[in-house]
Amino acid sequence: MRAIQVKEFGGPEVLGVAEVPEPVPGPGQVVVGMAVADVIFLDTLLRGGWGQDFFPRTLPYVPGGGGAGEVLRTGDGVDPAWIGRRVVVRTGTGYAEQVVAGEGEIMPVPGGLAAGTAAALVHDGVTALSLARLGAPAQGEWVLVSAAAGGAGSLLVQLAVDAGARVVAAASSEAKLELARELGAEVVVDYTRADWVERVREATGGGVALAYDGAGGPLGLAAFDAVADGGRFVTYGTAEGFTDPDKDVAKRRGVRVLAPLMDGPPDEATVRELLGRVLELAEEGRLKPVIRATYPLERAADAHRALAERATVGKSLLVVDAERAR
Repeated sequence: MRAIQVKEFGGPEVLGVAEVPEPVPGPGQVVVGMAVADVIFLDTLLRGGWGQDFFPRTLPYVPGGGGAGEVLRTGDGVDPAWIGRRVVVRTGTGYAEQVVAGEGEIMPVPGGLAAGTAAALVHDGVTALSLARLGAPAQGEWVLVSAAAGGAGSLLVQLAVDAGARVVAAASSEAKLELARELGAEVVVDYTRADWVERVREATGGGVALAYDGAGGPLGLAAFDAVADGGRFVTYGTAEGFTDPDKDVAKRRGVRVLAPLMDGPPDEATVRELLGRVLELAEEGRLKPVIRATYPLERAADAHRALAERATVGKSLLVVDAERAR
């Protein structure tokens, strides 16, 4: 079968198509024929060798973290009734025609949800709902979402609006800001402008009650400055490195800083509950992943380049099997 392999850490060019053996399910495992593979920014960082302390990868490896497809085979101890069912899978790989996963790592795709929609929620949906619960946007309060046109950011905008909050969306191009408006943002700001924090403070009457930092680094520190005294700052972005606001400043201003990535990944039970809920919200039409970039499996490098260049609006996916993706 075909898979994308990383044989050495480096730029997008290290993503190559390889022929590898089909996986065999062990006890408690299934093999999923992938329809659509999820692509997230973290994949691009790991490909370059970043984060080995947090997300160790042994070369060569198949990147990705899951997606959506159909169960092809089951191992001992797994109900064979799974075979033929459409599922989402969240595991340690994904850019391949078939992946092996534990039974606890798959979940049925509800109703008539398209495979692409389901795949787009496997990571960004879980992340966004977890962050929404952590920050707890409230009715009528101002909420800043930076990187608002990304996979997780665009979902956070929707979840905050659904909670009754007034959203300020920050992004880096007019196309991304227009998307944020379509999703319900009341105010949009271009965070490539030097005065963007001042514009946020002016629009909100002194700063936001809650900020979601989806960028990290200097942009994250700027987003922290946009929070009003007594507010909450949730940082999860890594594109520019982690954001670490001055603890003394945060204490003096009464700003609660929350950095969930520092706590490590959530346990499997938590992930399943979050994923199940976002799939329900999608089926109800209350949460719609914005899928604006799809690539065939062999063009994984192009997907990574677009993400690194900040050229992607919305969610990126790899279409592995066009028939299953329908």
